[in-house]
Amino acid sequence: MSVFALATSTEHGFSKTPVPSFTLITGLGIQGDCHSGEHVQHRSRLHIQPPPPNLRQVHLIPREILDAVNLQPGEIGDNITTAGLDLLAMGTGTRLRFVPGEGSEDDGKPQPVVVLQGVRNPCPQIDKFRPGLKELFITRDAEGKIAARTAGVMATVEVGGVVSEGMKVVVESPAEFRALQCV
Repeated sequence: MSVFALATSTEHGFSKTPVPSFTLITGLGIQGDCHSGEHVQHRSRLHIQPPPPNLRQVHLIPREILDAVNLQPGEIGDNITTAGLDLLAMGTGTRLRFVPGEGSEDDGKPQPVVVLQGVRNPCPQIDKFRPGLKELFITRDAEGKIAARTAGVMATVEVGGVVSEGMKVVVESPAEFRALQCV
């Protein structure tokens, strides 16, 4: 269970640029990322007044999902690509703590923590990136209704600090399980 890749962008576009590390800012998101802020930063939601809290500060997705649809980290706007974590099976309020990886020394600084808030609802922009891709992130039931979304999860930053590729991820489940919903 580790950080496979990281990506960020200062501008509102679709894909994000891979980076070896970035800094999480408590209550805001990723330092310098276009989605960082106390209130929602997604362009499709900027019209809402009063502005809602930003529950989409950090977008995480398992590498295994990207591999299944032949995508690279950052291509669909994800910030943290994990390896070996079933993020979609975790509940709202699950805390993910980032700790030094194998062979790394603990520098004594606070360990960054994000808190899962919900699942990403695959937006129409995904089909602009690659036609038909949006449907690959949706599971439908026998009646054709959406049963699950698999485009990753959204989180807020509880404890800031530097996150780097190769860090281990420690999962801290909440006392009561509540399934992730769209945010």
